[in-house]
Amino acid sequence: MNPRRPIRAIIVDVDGTLTDHDRMLHFEAARTLREINARGMPVILATGNVLPVTLGLQRFLGLHGPIIADNGGLVYFNEERIVHLARREVALRAYEHLRQHLPVRPLFTDRWRETEVALVPDHPVEAIEPLVRGMGVRVESTGFAIHLFEPSAGKLPAARIALEPSGIGVEECLVAGDGDNDVDLMRAASVSVTFPEAMPKARAAADYVTTQSDGAGILEALARFGVI
Repeated sequence: MNPRRPIRAIIVDVDGTLTDHDRMLHFEAARTLREINARGMPVILATGNVLPVTLGLQRFLGLHGPIIADNGGLVYFNEERIVHLARREVALRAYEHLRQHLPVRPLFTDRWRETEVALVPDHPVEAIEPLVRGMGVRVESTGFAIHLFEPSAGKLPAARIALEPSGIGVEECLVAGDGDNDVDLMRAASVSVTFPEAMPKARAAADYVTTQSDGAGILEALARFGVI
């Protein structure tokens, strides 16, 4: 298939996409994305990770531009401008209610989250959703964590904000992701890419499922759609 519109930017998930499922970074994919960014095409990290982790990764990768962190709960532009799409206190209320009914545990990195609560994935989404229904939160799985956040957040609305200064639409992006939390963004993209081990909803939403995994799959897709 061909992209619905010309590709002007890349939005890439981190865990299970730019890394493998042991969170080992794929160096060749990282180098290639850095080169793409250096020649003027925006490369945006969009992740369920907290901002400190993602900002460090972006800098070590040699990328520049906005960052989508907290599973789309915030967009970082620079040290003077961070846009928050959700209120953490709403997610905390849902978490406090949830923990009275289910033995849930926050991630270690939850202490640095600004807009959501992220849980160790000890329980499926299907067990959590009924317990927080009506409390103003969505429940999404990345395969690495379960995220509780206000519906105003998410990778798709965050991507629209992140891209706004460049004049590029989500509909002009190649999006690569592997989790349920990537699905809305993938469906809006010019072309969406996922991997053989991706979660079922991500595979169903993808325009292209690579034959190779994580970073090697990114390289395959970038070549397939003429970015490299």
